[in-house]
Amino acid sequence: MTATLKFVGVAQDYPSKRAADDRNRDFREIADRFAPAKADEQSGRCSQCGVPYCSVHCPLHNHIPDWLRLTAEGRLREAYELSNATSTMPEICGRICPQDRLCEGNCVIEFSGHGSVTIGSVEKYITDTAWEEGWVEPLVPGRARGQSVGVIGAGPAGLTTAEYLRVAGYEVHVYDRHDRAGGLLTYGIPGFKLEKHVVTRRVERLKAGGIVFHEGFEVGRDATLDELRSRHDAILIATGVYKPRAIKAPGVGSTGVVDALDYLITSNRKSFGDQVAAWDDGSLNAAGKDVVVIGGGDTAMDCVRTAVRQGAKSVKCLYRRDRANMPGSQREVANAEEEGVEFVWLAAPEAFDAAAEGHVAGVRVTKMRLGAPDASGRRAPEPDPGSEETLNADLVIKALGFDPEDLPGMFGAPELGVNRWGTLRVDSKSMMTSLDGVFAAGDIVRGASLVVWAIRDGRDASDRMHAWLRAKAKAAKVAA
Repeated sequence: MTATLKFVGVAQDYPSKRAADDRNRDFREIADRFAPAKADEQSGRCSQCGVPYCSVHCPLHNHIPDWLRLTAEGRLREAYELSNATSTMPEICGRICPQDRLCEGNCVIEFSGHGSVTIGSVEKYITDTAWEEGWVEPLVPGRARGQSVGVIGAGPAGLTTAEYLRVAGYEVHVYDRHDRAGGLLTYGIPGFKLEKHVVTRRVERLKAGGIVFHEGFEVGRDATLDELRSRHDAILIATGVYKPRAIKAPGVGSTGVVDALDYLITSNRKSFGDQVAAWDDGSLNAAGKDVVVIGGGDTAMDCVRTAVRQGAKSVKCLYRRDRANMPGSQREVANAEEEGVEFVWLAAPEAFDAAAEGHVAGVRVTKMRLGAPDASGRRAPEPDPGSEETLNADLVIKALGFDPEDLPGMFGAPELGVNRWGTLRVDSKSMMTSLDGVFAAGDIVRGASLVVWAIRDGRDASDRMHAWLRAKAKAAKVAA
């Protein structure tokens, strides 16, 4: 009997989650991984369709039906090798990629009413097993080419590019402003979605392969962009977008109204055992507080679920649209609701009330209604007069997304061109910026926060840089 096509007789099943009361006490991942038989069973539900929409809608175009079939047949090492062929971090994508909007959301059997194949959970299981069994091979540098590359940013785009270029034989140096590599994987995403040893072992593999990391290094402070260009044959900028979007409302400057990333970084630093003053003095610690998080994306979900684990008195999520129109993962909303988060739909902050000492005490909220669709295709929110209320709040976390930083100013490189949105101006084919030999990848090109897009852009950037560096070396040889 075939190992697949069992979706009619076998129901969809995800790895079991720990009870909410249990998982609210720690930052461990909330779900167990599949046992081998269960992974085989769920992989066997794949319909092996002629046009695999799961692969089409995966930014990495992973060979999903193929490694599902191999898993169903018990050929797990081959399944890992195939999943690893298109992704440098399959176990990370399996944990945090929004499968409900990408591969699983476009699964053919999902459309037929049988429930999609649990692709992400299988991907996580395959690669975790590969690490345990020693199938993840060391990074082996290619034949030395005599050229070096500097990578600015140690997030998923930078790490992916660094790996591919090191395998191609280049000397690679990675510069990052944080004291640990990984970018948002390390400091932005909470442990209950991505335990930190999963990131650390990837970084250690790169270091063991000869990639040199310069941590705590700020371009513009420790060296200008021009100085880095003089050290390397090519530069990749993979810094992401980190400038928090602002709220314009009275009282927004009150103590206790904080940015999401500051809050999450503080929490993740504590998970590493760091001494963090903002945690110790309570300013970025939700313990015992009434917490209001403003926003409806995945960052907002990270914040509300972190606040629960820190022992908040209450946690509310304020979002100006309804549940159907929110940008964040519906699975994350469900997890948050199970953990005790209250969602206040169709509501927007009008003002922030402060106590006598200037600390926030409440959020004045205006109810909203949905009007005609806006440029994004979602129905635009508009105020519903006469429906104001006030929510108690000791800590307000702003999670409205991010905009690009002023990289030309930060890097001391005014000639570095930007577009009207403030992201780097990049040639669509070469991925090169306005400066010769300076490329860009990841969020800085796409303006998206999805890790899987950053990995794809890093892979694409490595291809473009490799071609350019080879041409540069050939031209130098001819000139000599």
